[in-house]
Amino acid sequence: MSTRDDMKARLQAGCAAIVAAEEQLTDADRAIGDGDHGMGMARGFLAAQEALDTKPAESVADLFRIVGMTVLSTSGGASGAIFGTFFISAAGSLKDDQIDKDALVAALENGLVSIKSRGGASEGDKTVIDALAPAIEHAREASDDLQRVLDAAAEGARVGVEATRAMRGAAGKARSLGDRAIGHVDPGALSLKMFLSAFARPGMPG
Repeated sequence: MSTRDDMKARLQAGCAAIVAAEEQLTDADRAIGDGDHGMGMARGFLAAQEALDTKPAESVADLFRIVGMTVLSTSGGASGAIFGTFFISAAGSLKDDQIDKDALVAALENGLVSIKSRGGASEGDKTVIDALAPAIEHAREASDDLQRVLDAAAEGARVGVEATRAMRGAAGKARSLGDRAIGHVDPGALSLKMFLSAFARPGMPG
């Protein structure tokens, strides 16, 4: 079980990880896109980190919603819309001020459904979905201990990111590359992996 204060610290750690990885995310995006992913994500998640410190939040859902609304309004581009939608939708399934395994998995699932609906992509299309879907599967299979669930989600995302190397571009900016995208990880999937790694273990390298 996790409290509101714990979730705030975890969300701040996730935001900080994205900001710190701006250059790495930019390099990943240059390989299969136009290279603006890192800058946009860093801008949005830095603003979200600051918003978590300054905006009032009466519940865990409010914290997720603050991140989502801030990223949506400041990141720009498709990735900002996708990640903003993810956090806003995750917030919609959080009803209590404490989070357990079931609540966390439901939040991730809600986010996945909304991303699919907004972006029109599916598993195997080389997008953030290819990190989020295995993150959810790993979390479901973990024991009820929340830390193990968080670790499992991060590991699932890591596995998903590596799997995107073998995928051709079938959605987003990588679609125009087709088979030329093979051999490179998807930057959106990489971003989610970095966020979930820091979210699971604040203060630890992702």
